[in-house]
Amino acid sequence: MKSFVIATAAAIGLLAAVPAGAQTSVTTTTTETTGSVTIAPEKRTIIRQQLGSSAPATIKEKVTVGAMVPDTVELRTVPETIVSEVPSVKGHRYFVYNDNVVLVDPKTRKVVTIVE
Repeated sequence: MKSFVIATAAAIGLLAAVPAGAQTSVTTTTTETTGSVTIAPEKRTIIRQQLGSSAPATIKEKVTVGAMVPDTVELRTVPETIVSEVPSVKGHRYFVYNDNVVLVDPKTRKVVTIVE
C-alpha cells in the first residue's frame, strides 16, 4: 500500500510538470545590425527594397555602426515615401555599400544603422 501511494504521488508530480513545460515558448525578433536607430524587421525590408538598388559607394574603410563616413561618400536624402512608413529615419541620409543600405547622421557623418 505504501509503494502504491508513493507511485501515485510521483505520477501526479510528473503530470503536473508536463503542462507547465509545454506552455513555455520563446519568441526572438532580430533587428540586424543596429546602432542608435531601431527599425523593425518588416520596415528594414521596405528600406532594402526601395533603396538597395541605388548606385553603391566605393569606400576603402570598413563600414560599421559608429564609424565615420569619409567626405568623399555622397550621402543621399531618404525619400519621403520611406520616412512616412519608417519615421525613425527622418533627418538621416543614406548610401549603399556591399548591398546594404547604410543610414548616417548627416551632422556627424556617423553610421547609425546598417540595413542588411
